[in-house]
Amino acid sequence: MAKLVSKTYGEALFQIAMEKEEKTAGAGEEFFAELTALQGILKENPKFYDLMIHPGIAKTEKLSVMQKVFEGKTSPELYEFLRLLVEKDRYRDLDDIVEYVDDAMKAWKKMAETYVTTAVELTDLQKKQVEARILATAPFQSLEMHYTVDPSLIGGMVIRIGDRVVDSSVKRKLDDLTKQLLQIQLG
Repeated sequence: MAKLVSKTYGEALFQIAMEKEEKTAGAGEEFFAELTALQGILKENPKFYDLMIHPGIAKTEKLSVMQKVFEGKTSPELYEFLRLLVEKDRYRDLDDIVEYVDDAMKAWKKMAETYVTTAVELTDLQKKQVEARILATAPFQSLEMHYTVDPSLIGGMVIRIGDRVVDSSVKRKLDDLTKQLLQIQLG
């Protein structure tokens, strides 16, 4: 149910962003940036979240607080969206909704979130080379790169984009070789 809610509300927000983009280039991305900035501010203030989802507080009180805090300080569309979440008791779904919009915006911009794990820390030049190689072989225009180090890989790297994984680590190759040798000995 939560996925359906985040999809429904997320698609509506994404449509708002696209309508803004059609009217003014860059306005859709500005709207999304406002949304993610607001989400960050709300995460820094967990008591506000607790107030908005508290079952013992009347919706009228929540809406009054929402109005005092956000009206005139955010875009009208974003303020109305927040009001709607409170009215429909969906405020607790805000993070999932923003995540859905984030994924939709990345797809629209042909951007991929990419995770690269290596045995040793890569230099800035190596990171740029990895990114350039991925861009040359994948249908994306840009990448959001995340690098981690896992010494157990021994060498090589593991690249994950969405549900696709390319594992060229030494550890993986040794595991494959071990399996092959075990099959030979058992056969």
